[in-house]
Amino acid sequence: MIKEFRLPDLGEGLTESEILSWKVGVGDTVSLNQVIAEVETAKAVVELPSPFAGVITALHEQPGTIVEVGKPIVSFEVADDGGESPSAARPAAADTQGGRAGSAASSGTGSTGAETAEAGTPTRQPNLVGYGAVVESSGRPVRRPRALAAPGAAASAPAARTFASAGTPSAGTVSSGTASAGALPAGTVQAPVAPVPEPHVPETRGAPAGERPRSTPPVRKLAKDLGVELAEVKGSGPDGLITRDDVLDFVGGGELPAAAEYPTPARDGQGTAAGAGAVREREIRTPIKGVRKFTAAAMVASAFTAPHVTEFLTVDVTPAMDLLARLKASNAFAGYKLTPLTLVAKAVLIALRRNPTLNSRWDDASQEIVQFNYVNLGIAAATPRGLTVPNIKDADTLSLTELSEALTGLTETARAGKTSPAELSGGTISITNIGVFGIDAGTPILNPGEAAILAVGAVRKAPWEYRGEVALRQAMTLSLSFDHRLVDGEQGSRFLADVGMILAEPGMVLTMI
Repeated sequence: MIKEFRLPDLGEGLTESEILSWKVGVGDTVSLNQVIAEVETAKAVVELPSPFAGVITALHEQPGTIVEVGKPIVSFEVADDGGESPSAARPAAADTQGGRAGSAASSGTGSTGAETAEAGTPTRQPNLVGYGAVVESSGRPVRRPRALAAPGAAASAPAARTFASAGTPSAGTVSSGTASAGALPAGTVQAPVAPVPEPHVPETRGAPAGERPRSTPPVRKLAKDLGVELAEVKGSGPDGLITRDDVLDFVGGGELPAAAEYPTPARDGQGTAAGAGAVREREIRTPIKGVRKFTAAAMVASAFTAPHVTEFLTVDVTPAMDLLARLKASNAFAGYKLTPLTLVAKAVLIALRRNPTLNSRWDDASQEIVQFNYVNLGIAAATPRGLTVPNIKDADTLSLTELSEALTGLTETARAGKTSPAELSGGTISITNIGVFGIDAGTPILNPGEAAILAVGAVRKAPWEYRGEVALRQAMTLSLSFDHRLVDGEQGSRFLADVGMILAEPGMVLTMI
């Protein structure tokens, strides 16, 4: 029986995800919940487990493709749990063009949209961990046509190992970039695969008739700026790829009028200069997608929806730093990573008990203010893919050592790009540690749906009035932004003062619990 797995919603209404890489290939045998792909949502990179145990018959999307939720991404050949043989389950397949099964439909109640079968045939829902239901509005699986990859794309994409299994190709295996005629079982939904062009070494300048010249986007832009038709340029790169030097040589002398003032030696794979004609890119363009796109939209929505107010407080944190040093030297805290952020996070959790208004949300839909009796503490983390704010669930119930462990795990996971969508949703208040970059203060933007965010500045030695004299003390600036619809100035000021008091005099916490 052939079953399709359609891309599920990987977190809070996300509409699309990008296929980063496949961990399996056509013809591979996989088990239930085995990781088959790595995808990037607007919030995080997620490993996608298999919903079935069976054989991969088709991969419908290549790495780098952005896929809408609910669209098929992979097909499986699985055992028929209903007692029918695979051939009996697909009697109409021979009458359909290309061996495609006709009149496929999802099951009704509780369908995940992950499988298809003949109309009227009962289907069993897979037990896939981590996903909710994903069903097309019509209740029928409709496969989106996919465009063939541009010539040469298969040579550069990491899908090269995806579409060819190790060893001798078996039924359903794609080899050398083309599907073997009749190799797939009847009824298999096979995604079209772009043919891999033969190595192109033309005898004369230019690409063969009907073939689009192969080059990279920066080279195409360079050719356009210089008025060069790439079809007339002979490529000297791998498989006839047209390089920057090829374009410059074509116009003669490697001169580039607009960019000649920015010469820089280009480097080849061995790190040596590639020639005097090479020039530095004047612009680097990066597609706006994934985490960066989501963060930008969220920050714009937050900045223009919630009226922000930011207050600042500079505190003598010498007692807190002394306490931190004693804790690190204590056997009870051996092996734990304690930092100033750990103490600030604990101070925030304690201060929220006296100022619960800052742990709330403005609900426009119901016209209500929702105050939370728990704290999911968000920690802003800078990652290679952009800013993320994963949160520690029920942080208010954790001890200092538990909080330290949670902070360490959260930041390491975020920087590795492995934060799950669940860890990125449901935050109630956030902290951003700008002090690690040597910054003293700022005006942080609220994480959407939260009432407050605290920016923690760097700890610096500064002259301070201490016991009637001027002394060199360790100071830190705290910057609190809050939603003025939810939090009045008095409430925000009291909260910030409480956090500062705990850091200035840790013993005062005994009067606050």
